[in-house]
Amino acid sequence: MNIDQVKQVYLIGIGGIGMSGLARYFQHLGCKVSGYDRTETDLTIALVEEGIDIIYQDDASLIPSGFAQPSEESLVIFTPAIPKDSKIKHYFIDKGFELFKRSQVLGFISASRFTIGVAGTHGKTTTSTMIAHILKDSGYDCSAFLGGISSNYNTNVLYGNNNVVVVEADEYDRSFLTLHPNIAVVTSADADHLDIYGDESHLIESFQMYLDRVVEGGHRIVKKGLPFSGDISYSKDEQADAHAENIKVVDGEFYFDYVKGDFRIEHIKMGIAGLHNIENAVAAITVALLLKIEQDKIVAALANFRGAKRRFEYIVRNEKSIYIDDYAHHPEELRAFLSSLHKLYPNKKLTVVFQPHLFSRTRDFVDGFAEVLGMADELLLMEIYPARELPIEGVTSSWLLDKVKSDNKRVVSPEEVLGFIKNEKPELVVTVGAGDIDRLIKPLKAILEQ
Repeated sequence: MNIDQVKQVYLIGIGGIGMSGLARYFQHLGCKVSGYDRTETDLTIALVEEGIDIIYQDDASLIPSGFAQPSEESLVIFTPAIPKDSKIKHYFIDKGFELFKRSQVLGFISASRFTIGVAGTHGKTTTSTMIAHILKDSGYDCSAFLGGISSNYNTNVLYGNNNVVVVEADEYDRSFLTLHPNIAVVTSADADHLDIYGDESHLIESFQMYLDRVVEGGHRIVKKGLPFSGDISYSKDEQADAHAENIKVVDGEFYFDYVKGDFRIEHIKMGIAGLHNIENAVAAITVALLLKIEQDKIVAALANFRGAKRRFEYIVRNEKSIYIDDYAHHPEELRAFLSSLHKLYPNKKLTVVFQPHLFSRTRDFVDGFAEVLGMADELLLMEIYPARELPIEGVTSSWLLDKVKSDNKRVVSPEEVLGFIKNEKPELVVTVGAGDIDRLIKPLKAILEQ
């Protein structure tokens, strides 16, 4: 596939965060972009407003006439989440089109560019967004494909005037094995996506294969303690090649020192909250220093970094209520998020609204979820979001709730969440999960701001 020859692009599953980034990228190049998704969302509405045609019916007759037959000027991209019996997908297959996954297309784009790939079962969205922001804010510049919406730029794709690209390298479906990074970062490798990998050993093997794809002369930056190593280890609070020291919270803001051997940057102010984000910043600073970006520009960029949407995102912050939304959907992500909240607000009652994501993930990590959810002072547990799965017998939110050690816990519907918040007006509330819990953000915001 010669990307330079492409004039029209069709994306099956265009509303996904990664797919929408590609849609925006190709439209930026001047291509005619269109696509299909199952439901209308804020993201698809934004794409339509930007001039991209989207349909919501799985009806092949609605595909633009330009895709009547394959050509070098046509590119069709699909997400593995699309059902196998999709009429639109089968239209392209029957017509003889070659269909490409998002990861393959990212591989084509990054093949001729200096690529910084950020992988990990969690932490990769914030870290890749942070690296891209440092490069942009410092004047170094880059293009970027992010797995979330950058709050600084209000988009998930950035365009640069050099040959540097930052890519969030997704381990799901082994997608990151299409990349050949010049700098590879691995933030974490907790057991996850076991519906794909079968067991943790195969997941670890894939991360090692990702690191093996780093080009000659490149760099591997790996969080200390993972079952594989890189050229540079990093950590939040352990001795590593690069690590943080003197972590403190002053007036609700996080500060730390960056240490790498005899090199030190002191009193760095974080623009976003979270102990886990200090660790992400250590990795991002290490990348920036390899690119020889001046330390004062790195410090300034971190201070004005606003994170990614749904990553420790403040929705309401006033005298009466604090409401934060986060994408965490794995026990270790939840642990990092809730631990940071307790450090930030040690005297506030913490109300957690959590929506489990996937029956298989809930089953595989039920004890871990139960332990971490016990950190909530009040737990409102929503039903499991199925995503691509069918129900698994016995795996329910009630089953998970029974294992949580807490006196203040219940399974609730979205309507019951709104009713509880309206009546109780909690001083510190968080919504957490990777399903459709984000639909509660606007109504909860409205309730708490009244």
